[in-house]
Parts: sequence; C-alpha cells; structure tokens
Amino acid sequence: MRPPHEKPSYPAQAGFAALLALLCGSLQASAQPVTAPAKPPAAAAQRGGASCHNGTNFDRFLADLKAQAAAAGVSPGALGEASPYLVYDQGIVNRDRGQRVFGQVFTQFAGRMAAPYRMQQGQARIKTYAAAFARAEKEYGVPPAVIAAFWGLESDFGADIGHLPTLRSLVSLAYDCRRSQMFVDETIAALKIIDRGDLTPSEMVGSWAGELGQTQFLPSRYFNYAVDYDGDGRSDLLSSPADVIGSTANYIANGLKWRRGEPWLQEVRVPQDLPWDQADLTIQLPRSKWAELGVSYADGKALPNDNLPASLLLPMGRMGPAFLAYANFAAYTEWNNSLIYSTTAGYLATRIAGAAPMHRPSAAVAQLPFNELREMQQLLVRAGFDVGKVDGVMGQQSRSAVKAMQIKYGLPADSWPTAELLARMRGLPRAQTLPTDASAVR
Repeated sequence: MRPPHEKPSYPAQAGFAALLALLCGSLQASAQPVTAPAKPPAAAAQRGGASCHNGTNFDRFLADLKAQAAAAGVSPGALGEASPYLVYDQGIVNRDRGQRVFGQVFTQFAGRMAAPYRMQQGQARIKTYAAAFARAEKEYGVPPAVIAAFWGLESDFGADIGHLPTLRSLVSLAYDCRRSQMFVDETIAALKIIDRGDLTPSEMVGSWAGELGQTQFLPSRYFNYAVDYDGDGRSDLLSSPADVIGSTANYIANGLKWRRGEPWLQEVRVPQDLPWDQADLTIQLPRSKWAELGVSYADGKALPNDNLPASLLLPMGRMGPAFLAYANFAAYTEWNNSLIYSTTAGYLATRIAGAAPMHRPSAAVAQLPFNELREMQQLLVRAGFDVGKVDGVMGQQSRSAVKAMQIKYGLPADSWPTAELLARMRGLPRAQTLPTDASAVR
C-alpha cells in the first residue's frame, strides 16, 4: 500500500473544490450553458503582469499558451471556438488564494457527508443504472458502491456540478503564479476535450477550480479517462450518468490502480492495550497478526486467519472509530489526499455496499483548534521533522511525526494530536495544560 503524501493546499485530486463548497454550505447550482463574456473581467489586474511570467501581460501570456496548445495538437478550429472564453478573472484567483481547508472531527464530517440519505440515494442509483454499473464492474473490477460513493460526495449525483465557465477559471489560474504550469497543462487538456468533440466551450462549466462533471474531474483526467458508455459518440460527464459511471470506474481502475476483488476499508474493534504505534497507514500487517493483537470486526466476529495485508487506521486516535485499510484504500488517498475526506469516501462506499453504521465514541474526542495544530506543526519542524506544509492540516507526514513525539514522551502513540502532547512540546508542566474544546473545527 502506498502511503499517502501531503501535497499543496489544492491537491490535483478531483472534487476538492466541490468538497469545500459543500463544507461551506454554498452548494453550486446545476450547470447551465454560459455566454462568452464580452470583455475580460477585472482587466485592470492584468496590466502589471505576473511575476512568474517575467512581467508578461495576460494577452501575451495567452498567445504563448495558444501556441503551446497548437504544438500539443489542438486544432485551429478548437482554438478559435474557445478564444472568447479564454479571459482573465481576478475573482477566481482571489478565491484560490483565499481558500481554507475546512475540517471537523471524523465522526462529525462523516455524519454529514455519509448521511443515510446519501447512502440510500447511492443504492437507488445502482438499481436505476444497473446495466452501466454491471458493465463497469466487469470491465474495470470496481464495485458499484465505490463509484456511487464518489458520485454522491463530489456532486450529490449530479445535482451540484458547478456553474462557472471552466476555460475562464483555468486560464486565470494558469496566469497566476501559484500553480501556473499545472493550470497551463489543464487549460490545454480542456482545449483537447473541445477538439475531441466531447464538450463545447459553452457546455464546459463547473467549479471555480476548473473541475468538470458529476465526479469532478480536472480536464487532464477527463481527457485521459472519460469513456463513452451510452454510445452517443462522445464522453459527456456533465449529463450522461452512464458516461459518468464508466469513466469513474476507468479512472479508479487504471489511474488509481484498483485491485479487483479486494476490500478497501472495514470497521474493526480494537483492545485498549493495543501497541498503538502499529496504527499507521505506512505499516501493514497480515490480518492474522491483527487478530493476534486482539483486533476483531466491529460486531465482535474474528478476523480471517489469512495473510491479506492491512493497516490500522484511527482517524480520531485510539478513542475514536477504527478501520482496517487495505491496499485499495490508497485509491482514496490518491483521489483526495485529505485523510478525513478519503476515509469518509471509503466509509460511505461500505455503507452503500451494506455495512452497518460505524460505532460512535462513548465520549467526545477532543480535537485541537486550528491555531494549536499549526503551532504543533511548527514545533515538529523545529524538532527536525518534515511535516510538509505548515498549514494546520494534520496529514500523514504530520501524524507520523506526532506519533514519534508521543513515543518520545511516553504517551499512547496513536498519532492523534492532543493538548497534553502540545504542552509537553512547549515545555510546560502538565498542570498548565488547558482543556480543549471538543467542538473546535479543524
């Protein structure tokens, strides 16, 4: 199993912007054709030129981008058709620079995002589109519940795919310096989608970050993995459920290397004397070994006495729910490297497949607020650990560093950042540790 890696604040995984919109409560309206703007919005922002382009203004930058697209095989016709939509929008750049990753403890987040209605709708979609799901499972080996869970989380099964002009978003982010080359490549991929005949520029609408379709593919992913499952001669991930199902299965199988016939996530029960330092996505043990350590299924039944490797995932530390994460769970962390999102997506898929609701903690599990999580990361960096970006997001690198510090201080090494650990790292006596608000968001 590949360990997940922390990445910049906007991961290239599909659906992250849609996730932020859901968390903010600002669900976007269903896509509608848009009219090409008569003139670039926020034109004054272009005059100075972006520093990463050596002061080149937007018009010159755009001319160079079009030349790159032509060199990559985009036809003059597609470039001409798209040109009215290739305009700069400072508002998109402002959104990107101002975004914050919203977080909750896992049980709160999963309770909202993997709610019973979404499970029921997923099961209903599997029945409604049974032929497409069966074909996708036969061809790609991806279970219907896995596809349906991403479909539900990313757009509520197509209800909220976004309404902003994709080309405008992409080219604006390409001109900005934060991830310029990434979005240059994505703009060219979008032009190739138009050239292939899948979508017209006016049909190409989605999230502010340029993601497209009901499972929120960036254009490069759309171009590489979209398939025509309804037989109409084009791959339409905005309005064709069959194309959405087949394309999502293709990406999961071939882009994320799904292992046919293997599980992805299962809830388990763990004993309180477990060697907590073994609970880590970077550590794999055979199920027989987990059974020896006292781990059982959530209903108390024994684990199989086999050699199937699995990691013990504790999204809220030893006091929260516990899961065995198998090799296929890597597909979730590659789709979106946010641990709370990937675990929720995997959990929702198990619910759609028929698993019981997860067990809730008997008492509230405290979580440090954002400013203290960021302070802990700073202290970890000072202690010599590489935690990736110091942003208050406790990804795998940060959690591994937390575990190392827990071992150093003789605390249960479950990788969950606590007020006690922070106090030790600050050098404060335990008596001065303040209580943590368990409802703090992060």
